[in-house]
Amino acid sequence: MTATGAAGAFVLTPLPQAFAAPSGGAVIAEAYGGGGNSGATLTRDFIELGNAGGTAVDLSGYSVQYLPGSPSATSRWSVTRITGSIAAGGRYLIAEAQGTGGTTALPTPDASGSIAMSGTSGTVALVAGTDELNCRTAADCATDERIVDLVGFGTAAVRETSPVPGASNTASVARAASLADTDDNSADLTAGTPTPVNTKGETPGTGGGGGEEPGDPGTPGAVRVHDIQGTTRRSPLTGESVTNVPGIVIGVRAGGSRGFWIQDTQADADPRTSEALFVHTGSAVPTVKIGDSVLVSGKVAEYAPSSTTQSITQISGPKTSVLSSGNAVPAPVVLGPANLPDDYTPEAGGGSIEALPLQPALYALDFLEATEGMRVQVGDARVVGATTEYDEVYVTAKPEENPSVRGGTVYLGYDGQNSGRVKIESLGPEIPEANVGDTLSGATTGPLDYDSYGGYTLMATELGSHVSGGLEREVTRPQRDKELAIATYNVENLDALDPQEKFDRLAEGVAVNLAAPDVVALEEIQDDNGATDDGTVSSEQTLTRFTDAIVAAGGPRYSWRYVAPENKADGGEPGGNIRQVFLYNEERLKFTDRAAADASAATEVVATHKGARLSVSPGRIDPASDAWKNSRKPLVGEFTFHGEQVFVIANHFASKGGDAPMHGKFQEPSRSSEEQRHKQAEEVREFVSELLAADPKAKVVVLGDINDFQFSKTTEIMTGGGSLLTPLVNTLPVEERYTYVFEGNSQTLDQTLVSPSVVAYDYDIVHLNAEFADQASDHDPQVVRIDVKKGRK
Repeated sequence: MTATGAAGAFVLTPLPQAFAAPSGGAVIAEAYGGGGNSGATLTRDFIELGNAGGTAVDLSGYSVQYLPGSPSATSRWSVTRITGSIAAGGRYLIAEAQGTGGTTALPTPDASGSIAMSGTSGTVALVAGTDELNCRTAADCATDERIVDLVGFGTAAVRETSPVPGASNTASVARAASLADTDDNSADLTAGTPTPVNTKGETPGTGGGGGEEPGDPGTPGAVRVHDIQGTTRRSPLTGESVTNVPGIVIGVRAGGSRGFWIQDTQADADPRTSEALFVHTGSAVPTVKIGDSVLVSGKVAEYAPSSTTQSITQISGPKTSVLSSGNAVPAPVVLGPANLPDDYTPEAGGGSIEALPLQPALYALDFLEATEGMRVQVGDARVVGATTEYDEVYVTAKPEENPSVRGGTVYLGYDGQNSGRVKIESLGPEIPEANVGDTLSGATTGPLDYDSYGGYTLMATELGSHVSGGLEREVTRPQRDKELAIATYNVENLDALDPQEKFDRLAEGVAVNLAAPDVVALEEIQDDNGATDDGTVSSEQTLTRFTDAIVAAGGPRYSWRYVAPENKADGGEPGGNIRQVFLYNEERLKFTDRAAADASAATEVVATHKGARLSVSPGRIDPASDAWKNSRKPLVGEFTFHGEQVFVIANHFASKGGDAPMHGKFQEPSRSSEEQRHKQAEEVREFVSELLAADPKAKVVVLGDINDFQFSKTTEIMTGGGSLLTPLVNTLPVEERYTYVFEGNSQTLDQTLVSPSVVAYDYDIVHLNAEFADQASDHDPQVVRIDVKKGRK
């Protein structure tokens, strides 16, 4: 990919016409992932940049990044920041992870990182910026203007046109001496003997390199683990080489980020300094075992899973000597109310907390950081977040902390984090399929790791026995004859190509668990061919299959109304064209069809001598507003039940994607996604205000996936400070206020709000998905039953 954005393609997707690039000359000249592997001569992986231009290229603020060749939905780009410049016609060498093999060091690198690249398949990117890329496909990466150049090798899914074949433990992929870039990796680069060159023109054997050799392999060095960990979140020795650091192996990870944890048996007296850390072996599978007494030499590094997370202190490029085996491992730190403070984290005015001295007696995140890498334990731990598809489960080490009515932990405010939540993954024992309220009976023990999803993670070498809590899916009561039942349900990207099992389970949720409401506002109904991106926007086939399945489950024959979105204009899964839909039971109520709305038509409030009506029904609220850019537009409908008019507004606000994690380095974390939801809340509030201005006694129900909490500013804006709409979730006991479970927090994202004239109602969140490992959707539905004859005088 040229920095000037010349015409080219990833596979069949045209490249954008402009990129944020340092100059027209910066390209990836060579990439090698076999360093230190079996058969390799070089001890380290490397990425080499070249400058084909006539002037120097300033690399300040840039990075190189790496993605596995076959990325999954959870694969992350690894990042190495770079500085300095490349002279005209020159080269720039970045050293990456060191393996356990090889005999020849790289020449002195111009920058160093710890990325463990595959020797055979992967993608390397030169990026104008240091934030982690988030694309996972060639098409998505083609639209990211931060990417200056990109090389995919082996069978890499992300590449320019075609990947470079032939990479191996003994072969790099390199551009021709001219550094020509035609945006076809297979044409521009070839495999051959690695030839790393730094800015001085040095090559292996001609200058630099070598590095520090370990001392006597049987004698511990002067540096201990607690010296490396230090008293803040980042090591005071970052970037320095250390020799013969002693410790006992307490855990080994052979897959994913490979390596092992060591813990020093001679602790210091400072509670801020952890006595353990991770040793990252790169692509090499660790050969040590739990109980080995080892000495480790290598470079101290801080690995941050993303630009907003905390980092992990580790030793990279290690050389390890095993002194003895079968040693007792250090006793675990037992996590619980006695040592996990209620206050979650210090604040830094939205800035980074990395440099702040740790205060483990005051803040839970500080305590966990001061225990990073060490053996920890939870006992008889109650599950507060069901087992995920990635074999992770959340438990609480503080069982009395904000318990939900069904065994979870309720999230009730930005200033009230649940500090007892701990994610558990496994280093061996099988993670059971556990639901909220189940228990891992006995001890669950292992090293304390950290990642961008969920934060601090107990990597279990020993797992408690799974004991079921007997959690059952809720079934609400049927509405009475004169009650209008209105429900909302996010059905998680339902489309006509989904398996029948998904339709059947969601249909049972409507027909049985929700007791066949009169109106169901659905979110995330996709077009008829789902993620296939061919311009299809109709959902007729999807809705036919769904309503047929509801009938088969014992429910009524629902009719439906929706406004098809413009192609690719409403966000969600690319190609899916999600939208809100009204299902309604014509045997119980009538839908008022008025005019024929299209995606661009705005529904207006019309004042009449009989009250308010809609100019278009079904319709959308101001779809041209910037508030709805790349987001779902609210669906508005007018219904009549027992002679009473009811307005229903179905919503699916912008997602929380992009917000900084609660456990991250920025405190208070940035919630940048709120800006659009605040605008959306203002649009809905204004529309409801117009309805009530035309008819102060109008019955209005606003509901859907608001993607924000009941205590959020989004909700406050939408309700008009409480004078315009009442959020019904706040009428429930606090232990029942949740529709979704995320990272062990039972929280409210879906809401139902009603206007002042809706005074007689019965509201129920029906818990049938979010707390279960086996889910039909990740959201719980909810229903409100309204006595429409009460409230109008």
